[in-house]
Amino acid sequence: MEKMWAGRFAQELAKEANDFNSSIHFDCRMYRQDIKGSIAHAAMLGRQGIISPEDTAAITEELGRILEDLECGRLQFDMECEDIHMFIEKVLTERIGEAGKRLHTARSRNDQVTLDLRMYLRDEAAEIIRRLKKLTGILCDQAEHYADSIMPGYTHLQRAQPVNFGHHLMAYAMMLVRDMDRFADAVKRMNVSPIGCCALAGTTYPTDRVWEAEQLGFERIALNSLDGVSDRDYCVELLSAIAVCMMHLSRFSEELILWSSWEFQFIELSDAYTTGSSIMPQKKNSDMAELVRGKTGRVYGNLMGTLTVLKGLPLAYNKDMQEDKEAIFDSVDTLKLCLDIFAPMIETMSVKEDNMLKAAKEGFINATDLADYLVKKGSSFRSAYKLVGGIVGDCIRSHQVLEDLPLADYRKYSDLFAEDLYDAISLKTCMEKRISEGGTSPASVKKQIAAVRERISG
Repeated sequence: MEKMWAGRFAQELAKEANDFNSSIHFDCRMYRQDIKGSIAHAAMLGRQGIISPEDTAAITEELGRILEDLECGRLQFDMECEDIHMFIEKVLTERIGEAGKRLHTARSRNDQVTLDLRMYLRDEAAEIIRRLKKLTGILCDQAEHYADSIMPGYTHLQRAQPVNFGHHLMAYAMMLVRDMDRFADAVKRMNVSPIGCCALAGTTYPTDRVWEAEQLGFERIALNSLDGVSDRDYCVELLSAIAVCMMHLSRFSEELILWSSWEFQFIELSDAYTTGSSIMPQKKNSDMAELVRGKTGRVYGNLMGTLTVLKGLPLAYNKDMQEDKEAIFDSVDTLKLCLDIFAPMIETMSVKEDNMLKAAKEGFINATDLADYLVKKGSSFRSAYKLVGGIVGDCIRSHQVLEDLPLADYRKYSDLFAEDLYDAISLKTCMEKRISEGGTSPASVKKQIAAVRERISG
């Protein structure tokens, strides 16, 4: 097959070189964006009198038919073509002849490639945000249901203070809200049109870049043609946002895996999102959560790989930039896949409230509240802290817990202790009285849920 750029060359490209150079097997996914961009470009060329109204109409109508044929399967991608851009132009020219050859006036593949990629990633970012909203909504529903369910909160993986399960879930909801903001923010800088920058220096034709950009939903145009064709910051930024989001899912996965273990037994994941063992019939493995955790490393690799590709490139376009697509496509696909699994996995999990409460009772997680009790009775916090530390140590040695220690024993440590201490250190009280903004009281958790639901309602 003759290449579009074949005029300069006396010898045909070697097959192995053609295969190595080709990108259609992965960039064919951008066919909608390529056709949409070409329709806008043809309209601009016609509007500016660069091509005739007849050619504009023929190009526009046939591009619409090509899109329809691809969507319904009547037209298949030709993997002998170098890329999706050459494929669309080849089919167009075969169908309408000379008029099709005029489409590429006043543009280069360099600005066309980054135009398509920006449009594609803009669409995919919107899809990711939609999925994040769905998962966040499920977290809000579960958090509301378990806003009174006491569990131990942890620091250093040691039982620390009582929280409720809804509060714990809402911590992840807050992470996902920040992820949505990151994706929306990345789109703001992505939404800049490079079309008309051409190969690197612009064009001598009287184009209207602003009008063309507006037709394609861009907020503004690239103001420097060298930067317009060589900028891949938007890929790096989106990869970074994906990596952060995957990190959040991975942290959540780690907790789901721990909570599902026999040692914790805080939750049980649905059979629909777990697997068994080929040799141990008793096993129920959290494989979906483990895969999310594992795929996070893959996404990190895509980010680092892209940064490494770009770090030594001179201006303007270099073929190295073809390496951006497989990395960003893989990361987008991976995150969407993980979100699609995560949402129903969280929605269908069973929560073992009794086991959570039992764990909370055994960890002295009301010790801070006991110290606060003494402070409210007139002690300094540091003195109360030291005294309560001694009580906890003695309880550990005598196999007792703070709630069961007799008042007479408490009064051996301090005369400030009275009968009301037992209400002050009950786990329910400890949780419900943490009324500060963002705290773990059920009332606070419900405020968090309302705020997040408002955030994702748009």
